[in-house]
Amino acid sequence: MTQRILLMSSSRKDQLGYLEHATAQIHTLLRHEPRKVLFVPFAGVTFSFDSYEDIVRPVFERLGYALESIHRSADPLAAIEQAEAIAVGGGNTFALLKRMYDAGIVDAIRAKVAAGTPYVGWSAGSNVACPTIRTTNDMPIVQPPTLRALGLVPFQVNPHFISGKPVGHNGESREERLAEFLEINAPEQIFALPEGSALYTDGIDGTVLGERHALHFLGGGRVETLRENEPFPLARIAGPAGMTEWPAFKA
Repeated sequence: MTQRILLMSSSRKDQLGYLEHATAQIHTLLRHEPRKVLFVPFAGVTFSFDSYEDIVRPVFERLGYALESIHRSADPLAAIEQAEAIAVGGGNTFALLKRMYDAGIVDAIRAKVAAGTPYVGWSAGSNVACPTIRTTNDMPIVQPPTLRALGLVPFQVNPHFISGKPVGHNGESREERLAEFLEINAPEQIFALPEGSALYTDGIDGTVLGERHALHFLGGGRVETLRENEPFPLARIAGPAGMTEWPAFKA
């Protein structure tokens, strides 16, 4: 079954409004089809789910897609089963994953996307599409039952990638943080998305969307540039060995 997955680095690019940069990216996923999108707002922490829905719904409606948040459903599993597309918003990745497990929807989302239901995530919504959330940039403000996530793509993504350090910052740069991950978890590799860029995939091949290329961190200081609009096989980027053997990924 062909999959349709869009993983965006961020909800904003530069000085543009909320998801304003992502019009073409969202249409690439949803293809102007009259789909009703099920929104998962569980990454929101400092604002209500109602407020989050109020931010996201007008964006999708303006593009021609209906949207309703899963928090309005008395039966989250039924909402997932009936979803024509799934959107998972950004915020705190640890809160998002814990709430997804609490709601019992992790396996259901994985199965729906594997069966061809379009999935779009941004920021934390992209983190949870990975095998685990180990390459999120977020603070662990809560403890999910596991770091294992949806596994919609077979490797780790680092959204919001920015190179170097701000003046006066004496902590690690993003490159240094990713180098630590690669050192401990070799031979795993990382797909890094700068702001405004996205990964679109059919489950076999991927394409970088947007105006800024992505980076493939291979370990050992090696970094490869993945240019926009040039398809590449997902298998080119190494993920965790035996991912499909983990309990969370058993059919």
